[in-house]
Amino acid sequence: MSTGPASTPPAGPEAKEEAAVLAAYGGMTAEQAKAYRQASEKGTALERYATLDALGQIRNDLTRLKKSGAIVRGGIGHHAQVTALDMTAKTPKASLSDCIDLSKYETYDTKAKKVIPLPTAQPLRYRATATAERWDGRWMVTDINTQGGGSC
Repeated sequence: MSTGPASTPPAGPEAKEEAAVLAAYGGMTAEQAKAYRQASEKGTALERYATLDALGQIRNDLTRLKKSGAIVRGGIGHHAQVTALDMTAKTPKASLSDCIDLSKYETYDTKAKKVIPLPTAQPLRYRATATAERWDGRWMVTDINTQGGGSC
């Protein structure tokens, strides 16, 4: 759905970990975009970046796309930042905030060969959240909440 999130450069003593969190999230959104363009996760590396819970959310979206005969064209813009980082937990955790930009996004009906317009109430820019955990030395996205947490 995107080429990866544009992000605010991390600063401070945890900058390396914040950069790694953003890289994992960016990798996931880039692979998610590949999957949505074909309504299938085949040929993607989603499992490298997303745990089963987060992957399940993406797979549900892919099932809906495939069932309706749709794919995603264009892309979703991302501007992600780490909002919390806990490196002292047994399993280090991070929270992210992402400004989603749908201005170049479109769902395309492959059967009718036409663009399906976004719902009229759908904002083109809104805030989404995600969480990540550090497993075996690398960050994995564990949850994605794209339900819109206000404008950005």
